[in-house]
Amino acid sequence: MNKLLNIHNQVEALEAANSNCIKDMWLLLRPNQWIKNLFVFLGILFSGSWLDSYLLTQVFLTAVAFCLVSSAVYVLNDLLDRENDKMHPTKRFRPIASGKVTQGQARLLFLLCAVLGFSIGVIVSPLILLLLLLYLGQNIAYSKILKKVVIVDVFIIAFGFILRILAGTWGIGIAPSRWMLLCSLMLTLFLGFGKRWAELSESGGEVSSRPVLGQYSIDILNQFTGITAGGVIITYSLYTLDPSTIAMHKTDKLIYTVPFVIYGIFRYLYLVHTGKGGDPSTLVSKDYHIIGAVFLWLSSVIWILR
Repeated sequence: MNKLLNIHNQVEALEAANSNCIKDMWLLLRPNQWIKNLFVFLGILFSGSWLDSYLLTQVFLTAVAFCLVSSAVYVLNDLLDRENDKMHPTKRFRPIASGKVTQGQARLLFLLCAVLGFSIGVIVSPLILLLLLLYLGQNIAYSKILKKVVIVDVFIIAFGFILRILAGTWGIGIAPSRWMLLCSLMLTLFLGFGKRWAELSESGGEVSSRPVLGQYSIDILNQFTGITAGGVIITYSLYTLDPSTIAMHKTDKLIYTVPFVIYGIFRYLYLVHTGKGGDPSTLVSKDYHIIGAVFLWLSSVIWILR
């Protein structure tokens, strides 16, 4: 009887360990960051082709491919940063840094996500595969060298979003708007510098886990966020007023969506400067004001372009 009880307990312990391992691997993939891949859908949104089932399927598969490859990048980053993460007050609890996921398991997970993502990408088009490879390459360069170079570190992150937009446009045969690309660049730089502001403010001068923060200052980041915030508003407004935009959509009403963009920008600045967060992915999914602004902006764009 005791032997049976011991076997039962061992089985339960093994099942619990397996369950925790799967949970930790899932956390390692950072599914909460997949929201960034919604940038892939910008092209089809502003092309007015969201009722084209073929294009919609292509864009959806492209977004899935970017989710998988971006998760592979997060696994790789955590592998490379594991020693620094162990010294960080919160990052030390990450699956690899805490030892809950072994390096061997992480490498296998990286390969699995990368191969699946590239496989889906090549099904959509060879250009998507090329953009995915470029995305992986620039992230490896970022992890190895560029994350330590002031200003360049944020530009590299912004470039990853531009690649997503190009994948959702050129990758599936939609011509991207130059104003859209410029506005997206300004938006991602704004969010990136805002995140650096929050990180520097919260660090209390301890920047060992992210050395590049030591090269920034609150004053210079205030200037960067102010410049890029204005850039977002100006470039998006110019996009809505551009004659080619009006001719393509046969309407000049997109200008009425600008107030939602302005409110979202101001709300993000408010949250960052009041110490309520700096991670755009978290704020977009948890702050009701930003969620409302995004919902109203998206609804109005669809209503106008329908």
